[in-house]
Amino acid sequence: MKKDVFITGLASFFPNSPVSNDEMEEFLGLISGKHSKVQRIVLKQNGIKRRYYALNKNQEITHTNAEMAMLAIRKLLALTNKSQKDIELLACATATPDQILPSHASMVHGLWEEPVEIFSSAGVCLSCLQALKIAYLSIAASEKQNAICSTSELVSAMLLSKNFDIEYERCCNLGTNPYMALEKDFLRFMLSDGASCALLENHPGEKGVSLKIEWIEMDSYANETPTCMFAGAVRRGEDGELKSWKSFESQELVDESVMVIKQDIKLLGAKLMPLWIRHIKSCLNKHGMTPDDVDYVIPHSSSMVIYGNLIEAMKDESFELYKREWFTNLTWVGNIGSSAILAALDEFCSTRKLKSGEKILLLVPESGRFSYGTVLLSVV
Repeated sequence: MKKDVFITGLASFFPNSPVSNDEMEEFLGLISGKHSKVQRIVLKQNGIKRRYYALNKNQEITHTNAEMAMLAIRKLLALTNKSQKDIELLACATATPDQILPSHASMVHGLWEEPVEIFSSAGVCLSCLQALKIAYLSIAASEKQNAICSTSELVSAMLLSKNFDIEYERCCNLGTNPYMALEKDFLRFMLSDGASCALLENHPGEKGVSLKIEWIEMDSYANETPTCMFAGAVRRGEDGELKSWKSFESQELVDESVMVIKQDIKLLGAKLMPLWIRHIKSCLNKHGMTPDDVDYVIPHSSSMVIYGNLIEAMKDESFELYKREWFTNLTWVGNIGSSAILAALDEFCSTRKLKSGEKILLLVPESGRFSYGTVLLSVV
């Protein structure tokens, strides 16, 4: 028989001091010494007012991804009166590990003092719910009594001007337009760093808010869509086929900025919303729910434009989930990828007087190749 599983603690960590819009290029640097032509447009659309970087103004990394994850975990352990010896599973998610090998979870665990079972979830934003589901299922199956789901992102180091300068100069030398493609440049003003985590147990917590995990659903539409967001590759042709970094000569990796993150904005605009609505409706139908059964909605969105577009898309389809109370902390925390949803849930629970029985719906899209996840939580 499946055991009930509860989130009994949440914690977040943000490196250094918040960075305002006017300071961003002081940390990320200027591409070939020039201010970005798209920065103001991107910031106006995404609505983000501040974010956090694990960088200083010399473009030096101040915290590794694993270190940020561990700092959030230590905060969580202190808040829940747990020790590392108490934890039975560590499930870690990130889109931006510090290295290709070994796994991100191995590097986070390397900062612990005790042996523990580990699990690494790779991908983009949805990797958080993949790790959460592993922790959830391990407890629901009575294999574990508790688990930590850790999420963290160190993306700023991939957005530094030094990663773009050579491509810019090469274009100039060839006499071609040196303006950086929007698919590369705009992401420099969209993404930021941070970590968040949750403690899962087979019983409610002794203090604070406990949330019962009712269900976790995920769908991938990669069979229907080309690749939209990627790194370590270059897209070739209209079908979105990727040429892996493994196929490039060493100098080509630099010349074409192969390792930087890229996104197809047109494809995102065409596919993100219809598939997201389709997924959410499918989840509610599967569990025999209507929008009236939900009290709060916490979506992960990369920009306030997408946040607003989701609500408008629901209105257009008379999908009344838009009438529930919605929450986001995007504008003052920034877009921290896989860490966003637990960081938002952490802040939401700490700033609301929640009542037993209230239902919280978490919505997470991933534009890598269009995957989506939805979680239903009940306040205990």
